Amino acid sequence: MKKSVLFLFLIFSLLSNANVRMPLLFSDGMVLQRNKPIPVWGWAEANEKVEVRFNKQTKTVTADQNGKWMLNLDSEKAGGPFELTISGKNKIVITNVLVGEVWICSGQSNMEFQVYKTMNAKAEIEDSNYPMIRHFGVAQDLSGTPKEDLKAGKWTVCNKENLPDFTAVGYFFAKKIYAELKIPIGIINTSWGGTCVETWTSRAAFEKSEEFKSMIAEIPSVNMDVIFETYKKSVLDNLQKVQGFEVTMANENQFKDSNFDDKNWPEIKVPSLWENQQIGNIDGIVWMRKTIVLSAEQVQKEAVLHLSKVDDEDETYINGIKIGTNNLWDAQRVYKIPAGVLKEGKNVIAVRISDYTGGGGIYGDAADLKIDFKDSNIPLEGLWKFNVVKVKIEISPNSYPSLLFNAMVNPLIPYAFQGVLWYQGEANVTRAKEYKKSFPLMINDWRTQWKQGNFPFYFVQLSTFDEYGGNSEKGSRWAELREAQTETLKLPNTGMAVTTDIGNAKDIHPTNKQDVGKRLAAIALNNVYGKKMVYSGPIFKSQEVKGNQIVLSFDNIGTGLSTTDPNGILKGFEIAGADKIFYPAKAIIKDNKVIVSCDKIQNPVAVHYGWADDDTEINLFNKEKFPASPFRTDNWEMITANEKYSVSK
Repeated sequence: MKKSVLFLFLIFSLLSNANVRMPLLFSDGMVLQRNKPIPVWGWAEANEKVEVRFNKQTKTVTADQNGKWMLNLDSEKAGGPFELTISGKNKIVITNVLVGEVWICSGQSNMEFQVYKTMNAKAEIEDSNYPMIRHFGVAQDLSGTPKEDLKAGKWTVCNKENLPDFTAVGYFFAKKIYAELKIPIGIINTSWGGTCVETWTSRAAFEKSEEFKSMIAEIPSVNMDVIFETYKKSVLDNLQKVQGFEVTMANENQFKDSNFDDKNWPEIKVPSLWENQQIGNIDGIVWMRKTIVLSAEQVQKEAVLHLSKVDDEDETYINGIKIGTNNLWDAQRVYKIPAGVLKEGKNVIAVRISDYTGGGGIYGDAADLKIDFKDSNIPLEGLWKFNVVKVKIEISPNSYPSLLFNAMVNPLIPYAFQGVLWYQGEANVTRAKEYKKSFPLMINDWRTQWKQGNFPFYFVQLSTFDEYGGNSEKGSRWAELREAQTETLKLPNTGMAVTTDIGNAKDIHPTNKQDVGKRLAAIALNNVYGKKMVYSGPIFKSQEVKGNQIVLSFDNIGTGLSTTDPNGILKGFEIAGADKIFYPAKAIIKDNKVIVSCDKIQNPVAVHYGWADDDTEINLFNKEKFPASPFRTDNWEMITANEKYSVSK
């Protein structure tokens, strides 16, 4: 009896393995690209005949000796819904298939950023009845070698239930394109926060690159289990070095108490995400403590603790008494302190922070970090004690090159699409000069891999964010990265959305994703869809020195240069002589050029505009209200000149 059952099981297994199988991208609710040949592929038994039916088409193909097969359906006009039927020894019917425009959305956290986190999110979610807009969310995954299929992922229809988790930039782009074209729009979201461009690039591209081939030659094909153990040891060893003691949850129940001795704990700057400081890029649980001294008069007053924002969840104690908790990463923490909790002399604020993903720690505006006594307050910014008690050990996508290309891009190839939307660069600011090579390398790599020509590749220039306090005097990594992005426009069929005016110097994730999506859409509507319009802000073209002035010319001025300042005062311009020392400059618009001067510089040589991590105040636009990209007119060596990508082995 057992032998019969085993025999039947083996037969069933063989039949199961022989079944025609499709990539996860080919599933109910999918959107196919219009007006292009439609690649359809999958797996079957070796040499099995496979038939594909779609709309009025029927095509057949024979699987190769490895069971792989692929064919191209003829191009289709926008429409649907249709059924896609794939038949071999079994039959697969994919329903509710639309034909329209497909865009791949990729990058790091600002592309991953979901609709529910955006400004006016509630109203956006209410206005979500767009069944012709579909979103495919690629599950995050790593691989040391190219994978054939995704770990997980599915197509979802735009509605109140699904929209909150859509990529916000991709959705607002799709919404604008749909409003103009009234045809189905599919967005494929393959993104991962905190990732560098190198992990999105294939090994083959590095091997063919003069700049990177020596780097990749030293890196063997990687085993993910080995990487995990190596990474785990590295993270824990580093944290023990930073703290001076091991990561452990032992005794953490004492950390909230005012009499606990934290003299051996290290200190960290608050408010600021710990990813920007010595703790580094970890998720887990960290205790933070601040000791303050109060007078007898102060402890008698009604008091409120303002803890700015905490990413992601906090449990907040004063002198051992829990006074509040919140698990919303972007919510202001405002906790009323019960009478009798504060005492004359030493008081201890202790916060247990749980960080689940992305940034972690107490962050936001220093002005929102205080104890408020109505008529006075005690600032709480500055150094706080910290203790990392638990770390979520996961392999970083940045551990080795190509890990995300292998797992989250390669399985999408050769799916037909119109173009790519890209929002990334924050993780590469320390290697900004090298990004002038690594970013174009990735774009060309994707175009080579897909074999669909120089498809549109539109990207978002980094917004303002005061990460290092960079400026012209001490150098700015963020300004250098923006320059690298601007230079990438030299590649054919690329476009850049400038976002200097819609960022937040204190938040690396600005919530205005609506305008980001609309600016990307403007590029596509002009370049791809024949809706001729101004779609870009001014881009520096050339300079001419005239006496003690420098006259700047621009491309993409639209119907003319303008400024948002009611008095016509341009901000953000600096000028330097041969000594390379920059001074704030007077800048005026005249005849659609900008004239820059400074009384301190009689023989000017170069101009900077918006050359800072935080370029919030710059205000040169065209009359169509697209902001000018930051720039410099010199070619002097920058602070990231010698920073190179490497892997710690």
